[in-house]
Amino acid sequence: MTGDELAQGSAEEPAWPRSGTIGGVPFVALPPTSVDAPARDGLIVCWHAFDPPRTEAAMAAALPMTGVPVWRVYLGLRLPDPADRDYLQLLGSTVERAVAELPEAVEGLRELLGQGDGAIGLAGHGEGALAVLLALAEQEVPVSAAALIAPVSRPSLVIEARERRFGAYSWTPETRAVAERLDLTARAAEIARADPRLLLVAGANDLLIPAGQVEELRGLLSEAGITSAEAATFRMGHALAAEPGIEPKPPLTAAVSVDAALTDWFRRHLSTHTPKTTRPLAINLG
Repeated sequence: MTGDELAQGSAEEPAWPRSGTIGGVPFVALPPTSVDAPARDGLIVCWHAFDPPRTEAAMAAALPMTGVPVWRVYLGLRLPDPADRDYLQLLGSTVERAVAELPEAVEGLRELLGQGDGAIGLAGHGEGALAVLLALAEQEVPVSAAALIAPVSRPSLVIEARERRFGAYSWTPETRAVAERLDLTARAAEIARADPRLLLVAGANDLLIPAGQVEELRGLLSEAGITSAEAATFRMGHALAAEPGIEPKPPLTAAVSVDAALTDWFRRHLSTHTPKTTRPLAINLG
């Protein structure tokens, strides 16, 4: 581990939540506390969205997945700042950096939390779910099961939704390149190579990522060869927390429902499936 990998607690105190940085990435880690299942090796790595909850701490409060008997680790993403960068440029740099940092983060977390080579699960909301899809396509980390909440899978469709709210978007050659590069629907076959178990969660009232778009993604992944790709729709919008979504707060009703779905999913699938071993295919992030 490097000098910036700080955490509260120690490997001798596995019952304590941890927080700090791993490889420069901020994290919050929640220990196994399930009352009806013994703790086991394994990690669930979760990324938040650009919408509430917008931080790793707020995401941990919204979706604690307390009933899953492994460590749940919430990694931070850079928050969007419209005055600083275009949405697509920010999306590209944030998501691609997060996925590039994942192998080192997983290795460091295994050491920090006293984990062996147990199964890895991924979860993400919105832009965080795009990071999950990219990680599944890249396959630098073997993933047994994943959960995608209102996933951004085609950034161009997000721009269309944002245009309905904020007005016309000014495309540039650079942003078109980002949108094309991060269109993960075009990489469905790569995502399906290791055949991870997938849960896709949609909001019936989500105006940014409509439920029909999530169902289309599920169908596309199933056609590509995913053996188990299930979908769930809840009566909710896009956000899983109230604005501003920075600090940890008691979860909204919608988040409680999503948390229960993810908890059940990972309890059933995280340790029961070994992903196929395939050769990773890298993409040019330059």
